[in-house]
Amino acid sequence: MTIQYKTKGVCSQRIDVTVDNSIIKKVEFVGGCAGNTQGVARLVEGLDARDAIGKLAGIRCGFKATSCPDQLAKALTIALAEEEKRKQGA
Repeated sequence: MTIQYKTKGVCSQRIDVTVDNSIIKKVEFVGGCAGNTQGVARLVEGLDARDAIGKLAGIRCGFKATSCPDQLAKALTIALAEEEKRKQGA
C-alpha cells in the first residue's frame, strides 16, 4: 500500500509512504531538509509502522506544532488504516 500524504505546517510538501503488512518498505519526503528527511526515512524503513508512529508522533520542530517526523507518523497512521480497509474488502 503506497500513499502520498500532503504535509501541513512543515517545510516538506509531501511524504510518499509504502507499507506492506504493517512494515514500512519505503519513505520519501518531497522537499524539506534533505539530510534530515533522508535520515529519518532510512531509519524507519523495515520497522513496524506502529513502532515508528510511537517514536515519531508528537515531535516538534522549534516553535512549530509539528515536524517532519510527526507528519510521517500521521502519514503512517493513514497508510495503516488504508491497508486495513483493503484487507477487510478483499
